[in-house]
Formats: sequence, structure tokens, C-alpha cells
Amino acid sequence: MNKEYLELYTDYLLSTFGHATATGLSALVNGQVSHDQITRFLSGGEYTSKDLWLEVKTTVRKVEREDAVLIFDDTVQEKPYTDENEVMCWHYDHSKGRAVQGFNLLNCLYHVEDISIPVAFELIKKPAEYCDLKTRKRKRASLVTKNELNYAGCVCAEQVEVSLCFVRHLVCLEGKYVPHQTNTRKRLCVCAEIQSFGGCKRRRLSCFTPIEELPWQEETLFTGWLKDVPFPVLFVRQVFTNKDGSTGILYLACSDTTVTRKLILATYQKRWPVEVFHKSLKQNAALGKAPVRRVATQNNHVFAVLYAIFKLECLKIKRHLNHFALRAHLYLKATRTAFDELQALKAA
Repeated sequence: MNKEYLELYTDYLLSTFGHATATGLSALVNGQVSHDQITRFLSGGEYTSKDLWLEVKTTVRKVEREDAVLIFDDTVQEKPYTDENEVMCWHYDHSKGRAVQGFNLLNCLYHVEDISIPVAFELIKKPAEYCDLKTRKRKRASLVTKNELNYAGCVCAEQVEVSLCFVRHLVCLEGKYVPHQTNTRKRLCVCAEIQSFGGCKRRRLSCFTPIEELPWQEETLFTGWLKDVPFPVLFVRQVFTNKDGSTGILYLACSDTTVTRKLILATYQKRWPVEVFHKSLKQNAALGKAPVRRVATQNNHVFAVLYAIFKLECLKIKRHLNHFALRAHLYLKATRTAFDELQALKAA
């Protein structure tokens, strides 16, 4: 990895307010670095979570605490005009309620207090092509589910050594990939959101009961089994009121059966920083504004965006300003420079 180009490119991602192109970066530095050099940097070997962890590990070790959590979640970046490949294809976007063309990014975020640091990532790939018999259309499929990727991430969490781990499954949770408490020196507890139509059984019987049909009361906890899970999990329910006055119900499953309902709900509430993190990726680091078309360059651009957000997080810790305030500061400076240059041109 060319660290000099990585620092230059990520600084450019944080500074630009338009499209992030290799020619734009070259013009910014007055041709001291050619656009071909930047293109070759992005086209090199694919950077992975291991490379990201090596960059952020020192900072994580400085801020780590017992009550830290790992948050797993994915986001879809729509790119309707980019050529399709195994990464840039159709993914279901829950925020829009439909499939969109773009890429699907699965992130692992280390969160403690008000600090959020990306420690791992995975671009969802769909290399398998098939014909849908119902619609007669060509479609793509992934060889690995997001639950399996989440499971692999939870196993890797042993290396990060956090005390609690929160996993948010955006696909239907069958429970097959919820890991059990590990043998690390720190307890690893996995709290997963499950669909209301998921089935569970309270005893090792052959029949399953829909989770909403259990005799729930306000502070009830149930210990039961999910399908294909060889160990018991703890179930809790939370009833909440939406902004429109309607009532919603949330079911959670936890792999640690010794914790309290209050702790499970408190852990689940720590999920929100990942939503702010995804918003910052898209608005502050040009996640969807680079015209990259090959799988390798798309992957490396995403890696650079995550590293750029990590740099922005370090600035947040130092300056006590959030990502959006820091970018607003840069934008104001850029606007003032442009305004002064305009006055100089008019005077000339």
C-alpha cells in the first residue's frame, strides 16, 4: 500500500464537495501527482478489513473500554448509471422499500462513548447469475449471506476483545448464525434483532411457536431455541409508540442467557451511531461520488472512504466537533476563498 497516495486521496475525499475524480485530484495539487498515478493506486491489490484494522488499531487501543460495543450493519449506495458487475448490481434498499442498482456495504463499527471507529468492512458480492423463472429476468445472487458474514465478524471480535457485541440482522434471522458465548477472557454477548414471524421453541420439542404467540407481559423474558441453534438464547420484547401514534413491537434475541432485560435493551439502543456513520460516509467522504467502474477500484475506493471517515473521527476527538460541523467549517473556508478570488478577478 502506498501510504502517501492513501493520505492524499483520503484528504481529497474529505475536501471535495463535488465528484471525486483522479483528474480533479491531479488539478488540485497542480499536476504534482498525475491522474494516472491515482488510477494505478486505486487499481492495485484489493485492500481488506485487515488493512483497515492495521490503520485504526492503535487508536482503538487508546479509547477501548469494557462497555464498548461492535455494531454490524449494512448500507446501500445507489449508483444507477454505473455498469453492472458482481458488486455494482441490484440490492434491496430498506429505506426506499425497493431494489436499487448500486453497491451494498456491510460495516463493523467499534463504538465507545461518542467515538465510532470502523474496524472492518465487506462489499456484498453477487457473482452467481441465474434466470428468475417467474419474471424471466436475469438476476444475481451472493454465495454468502449477510448473516454468515456477520457471524465471521463476531468470531473476529475475539481479537478486538470487546465485552458486548451488537449484531443487527437486516435479513430474516433464522438464528443459525448467532454465535454462542466465546471462551475469550472477556464475555462476548450478541444481541440480534429478529422478525416477529420468526419461530422459537421453549423446550427441545419438534414444534416451533411463533414468537408473537408467547405469553408476553411487560417485563417478561423467555429462554428458548431458534431453529438450527444448538444452544438456548434469551428473548425479550419491547413495545414502543411511533411518531404517528401507532404502536410497534420489537423482538430481540441474546446469546447470553444470564443478562437482564434492561441490559439487552440498553445494548440495543447503542445501535444508532451506525446510522450516523453511514450518513457521514455518504455526505462527508464522497462514498458515491467516484466514477470507479472495476471491482478492484470500487473496493479500494470504499476502503479509502472508511479510512477518510476514521481521520475525520480523529479530528472530531481533537477538535470536539462532529463530522458535519468539521465539513461545514471546510465549506465556509472554501466559499470565502472562492469569493475572494471572484473579487480579485472582477478588480482585474
